[in-house]
Amino acid sequence: MGRAPSLTVTSLKVGRRTSAPSRRAIPEETAVALVYDGGTEAVMMATPADLEDFAVGFSLNEGVVSAPGDIRAVEIADQPDGIELRLWLAADRAQALAGRRRTRAGPTGCGLCGVDSLAEALRPLPTVESPLTIPAADLIAAMSALADLQALNRETRAVHAAALFVPGEGIVAVREDVGRHNALDKLAGALAREGRSAAGGAILMTSRISVELIQKAAIMGAPILAAVSAPTALALRTAEGARITLAGIVRDDGLEIFTWPERIGVKHG
Repeated sequence: MGRAPSLTVTSLKVGRRTSAPSRRAIPEETAVALVYDGGTEAVMMATPADLEDFAVGFSLNEGVVSAPGDIRAVEIADQPDGIELRLWLAADRAQALAGRRRTRAGPTGCGLCGVDSLAEALRPLPTVESPLTIPAADLIAAMSALADLQALNRETRAVHAAALFVPGEGIVAVREDVGRHNALDKLAGALAREGRSAAGGAILMTSRISVELIQKAAIMGAPILAAVSAPTALALRTAEGARITLAGIVRDDGLEIFTWPERIGVKHG
């Protein structure tokens, strides 16, 4: 069972002087429902790949569970209109989620899932205390190397990636999705299922840096988040408060450090 993460379609390729039929792979985008003990918690538009990683990572990053062991089972169920990720929780986590649902004021959107108030949307985050330092040149090289590891983006040129770079090991995990926050949830799930922590490295993102990425990185315990684009102002303030080193505009010719610069080694002179 399962759905392909991409689809090959026909198009008309137009140049300056000529046009001709062409074929191109494009990513699939599917409604994915997170269903806990029979109740739907959120519906996300996502790429139908690495869905068990997505289920675990979303559950951890949204506070539904505190460890992968809180999830008793995961089932991936194709439906006519999308995919259901059916999770069964340990008794104490199921009771906590049931209490959370009873206090909800109303339906939620998909940007900050499971959130029903402004206060919860900007909830306090754990602070990341870490002595980790990574030379700027290593982050630049890692971001450059990430392109060759993005199989789906190489095929479609239309998806984001989240990766973990660990000094001395290189890029140890990569996940892709049409949604940048989904890609990071998938990475979180993949790391958790392998028993690996993000605390020992830097998260790499091929997207702009929005606040939900900082929130998820803080939950994951990542001391550094680096991306090819710039942060929003709220993402910057949130990273400052969570003590996350935030580097943006990571390109072959350099990068910009926005918060906690002492974790990134910079050559002077």
